Amino acid sequence: MKFGVVVFPGSNCDDDMMHVLGTVLGAEVHKLWHKDTSIENFTSEDCIVLPGGFSYGDYLRAGAIARYSPIMQSVITFANNGGKVLGICNGFQILCESGLLPGALVRNQHQKFISKNIHLRVETTDSLITNKYHKGEVLKMPIAHAEGRYITDNEGLTALQANDQILFRYCTPEGALYSDNGATDYIAGICNEERNVFGMMPHPERASETILGNTDGLALFQSIYTTVFQHG
Repeated sequence: MKFGVVVFPGSNCDDDMMHVLGTVLGAEVHKLWHKDTSIENFTSEDCIVLPGGFSYGDYLRAGAIARYSPIMQSVITFANNGGKVLGICNGFQILCESGLLPGALVRNQHQKFISKNIHLRVETTDSLITNKYHKGEVLKMPIAHAEGRYITDNEGLTALQANDQILFRYCTPEGALYSDNGATDYIAGICNEERNVFGMMPHPERASETILGNTDGLALFQSIYTTVFQHG
């Protein structure tokens, strides 16, 4: 299994992601340029990562322009053919704008940029990125977003709940549901119904090394890497 990290104009977490996947996790990882039109060297056993940042300056809406980058049509086709795609923060926004994940990310409820450590609760272990956690486990990870409030309508929320697509919810250190940004149902991360596309606002790559004082995010990358190897 190998990873590809897409770099858009304005991406600022691409090198962080490359470091965690390559140096910390020990996986094969390659940078992919937003103007590339092909990712033919990646198979359904591989994973494309859309990192955090401010793609195209977050003009219009966060992720709205990046969705039309040349590489994204290949990423959409890759996902529709069963390839694994992970979007973190701005990457999550791009996935929603692309229609690969349901719902949308909008301005935080207080209209302010939020940058701090938060807590999130693992809502399911039935996914490639959460199977090394325990259901109900509380994790600490950083967030850094202005348009991080996940929203969906009642029909969409009912579907997410029914299909066990909610991966993480924001919570207190004790596990009680709580969110600064006003997200629908406190949602911090979801997957698609087919369970091969994943998006989340918190940054696990910034919580994956002892030197940073937090390794709560490392198991997320270990989950997908070891699971694919075991079944590949």
